[in-house]
Amino acid sequence: MSDTLGEGKLAVTPSPEGLSAAGAGARKAPSPARRVGRSSWRQRLEIALLTGPAILMFVTFVMFPVVLAAYYGFFKWKGYGPPTNFVGLQNYLTIFRDSTFIDALTHNGIIVVLSLLLQGPAAVLLALLLNQKMRGRSVVRVLIFVPYVVSEVIVGTGWSLMLQTNGAINGLLIKAGLPQWTVDWLSDPKIAIWSLMLIITWKYIGFAVILFLAGLQGIPQELFEAAAIDGASYWQTQRRITLPLLAPTIRIWAFLSMIGSLQLFDLVYIIWGQYVAATAGTSTMATYMVVNGRNAANYGFGNAVAVVLFFISLVLALIYQRFVLNRDTEGALTEGKK
Repeated sequence: MSDTLGEGKLAVTPSPEGLSAAGAGARKAPSPARRVGRSSWRQRLEIALLTGPAILMFVTFVMFPVVLAAYYGFFKWKGYGPPTNFVGLQNYLTIFRDSTFIDALTHNGIIVVLSLLLQGPAAVLLALLLNQKMRGRSVVRVLIFVPYVVSEVIVGTGWSLMLQTNGAINGLLIKAGLPQWTVDWLSDPKIAIWSLMLIITWKYIGFAVILFLAGLQGIPQELFEAAAIDGASYWQTQRRITLPLLAPTIRIWAFLSMIGSLQLFDLVYIIWGQYVAATAGTSTMATYMVVNGRNAANYGFGNAVAVVLFFISLVLALIYQRFVLNRDTEGALTEGKK
């Protein structure tokens, strides 16, 4: 290189060799757009590898059966051989014209509402109690959660034996000197739905309690200490701090409870059977599907009921997601939101 001194400044003139070397280096350096492109494709490949198996399982065991059930719902099909007796929308029209299905849909709606009203507050109170430091807390937690893991067959059989007219419940009331309180817990339409709600609450409240306890563990203790310093009472602290911060967990539990209530089948079918459930006022859409589909050897109609049940659950889930769960999702987004 040659240096030229002029007007008090030093100018550096690169040599031809230096220019050629610099040009070669500039050509070898990858452009930012190319690096971003490679990173984007790598991320997409990682997402595909991680989500691919789950998506394949979902499509194979959820979406494909739904599409197949919708196809069979257009036929009067006995369950074997290819369907040939095409009836169009007749099965779906019959469903909504059948008063028995309307009653079952009404029972499902009642179960959804009562499950939220009975299990929710009771589970929150139990979770607050079991979140305190007390002797035997772990044992009580286990005892509350045990019914949830017990098989529905065992639960249904045990409660059906106890709630019979000459069962253990009425026998205990008679021995306690309260024979006027003995009722037909399973056959009386005015009482049977409440008997079902008692069983459902006993069976599933343990799941809600464990879920709420997990949510309580995520609330910082500093908030409670600050509230105590400010002179807030116990119930004021729960109302102003615990419940608002536990609200996302409660909303998730409510969603799971509603979907489970719409699809309720096992306990009703085991306790009341296929014929008594409708007369006792405890039939559900799932029991209606089995009774009028499989048991009646009309699998095309049963598939149509399954599709209707699926879309009712889907619409409820989408509405709940849009108006309730979106606030939690939006609150969790911190990037790309304006």
